[in-house]
Amino acid sequence: MAKITASVMAMIAVLLLSGGSGGAQDLQPTNDLRNPYRSVAPWGKLPEGRKWGALSAVAIDKDGESVWVADRCGANPDAPPGASPFQYDSCAGSKLDPVLKFDAAGNLLKSFGAGMFLFPHKIYIDRDGNVWVVDQRSGNERELAKYPADKNKGHAVVKFSPDGKVLMRFGTPGVAGNPPDALTQPTSVLVAPNGDIFISEGHNQNPDAPPDTVSRISRFAKNGRFIKSFGKFGTGPGEFRNAHDMAMDADGRLFVADRGNMRVQILDQDGKFLGEWKQFSRPSAVYIRGDTIYVGDSESNGVAPHPGWKRGIRIGSLKDGQVLYRIPDPQELKGTSGPEGLAVDAQGNVYGAEVGQRRLAKHMKQ
Repeated sequence: MAKITASVMAMIAVLLLSGGSGGAQDLQPTNDLRNPYRSVAPWGKLPEGRKWGALSAVAIDKDGESVWVADRCGANPDAPPGASPFQYDSCAGSKLDPVLKFDAAGNLLKSFGAGMFLFPHKIYIDRDGNVWVVDQRSGNERELAKYPADKNKGHAVVKFSPDGKVLMRFGTPGVAGNPPDALTQPTSVLVAPNGDIFISEGHNQNPDAPPDTVSRISRFAKNGRFIKSFGKFGTGPGEFRNAHDMAMDADGRLFVADRGNMRVQILDQDGKFLGEWKQFSRPSAVYIRGDTIYVGDSESNGVAPHPGWKRGIRIGSLKDGQVLYRIPDPQELKGTSGPEGLAVDAQGNVYGAEVGQRRLAKHMKQ
């Protein structure tokens, strides 16, 4: 038998990570899949008088059952009917706590963060139970005209203790720029087993955006020291058009929701391209628990730029990328945004943070 060389093994690994060598799963929409979940939405009991705002940030506590969210400070009364949640739902001028923790029954346990954020985008809980919140953008012209004091918010990531004490900050609030001193539109954060911190940056996915548009992942040491950035705006291997979310598997591989390129990219921790999965549709959220990958598609609507694909949460095998189930988006082909944030508890319940519907949904396996 011929000896299998290291280069051949590497090629096989890339083919497996890419979902095969151009098979039908890469080309055909994975819409017609079984949904073994029963959904409850909205889920979570808010204080009396408060309504959910646009929500794309949900995470599970280290206990495996409590649920953390960061919403955009309730429904915005200034938004006209049909207004974009991205433009109108924010914490500008709000005195509400955007960071909330619920028990497994949906009861509110604690909240904090009032006056600290403008546009909470993702939340992450590390193995010590610390809470990381991503404040994606700074105020737009309309918001700053009404609330000028909010100019020093956005483009930042904050690490809290479980009780809301600030432990570390990344970026200069209100200022877009480059590490180590600044970030540009951070979208997600995660912490590797060795303590290194990965922050994805850049929210622009317009194919006509200038080539110097920020779209990258920045890596920091546990103590906050900047290590490197990798990736750029583009469509090639290791390039992104809106790295909207990230997850890391047990082998330390990064799975990036490369939304504008309609793929999940798999990279090593130095940014080396390992493969891509397109069978999960147009990803806004990616989450890994055990040997299962969960991907939230919040933007497909059956037509351009992703014709034939429907929104929802696709669930598949982390081993080979096979898509097994789909939880349909409640509006399916209407509107523009569904589950932009995902988390899965120790019981296998899936939580979807829905921007357009402005709510948290809980999907329980039947």
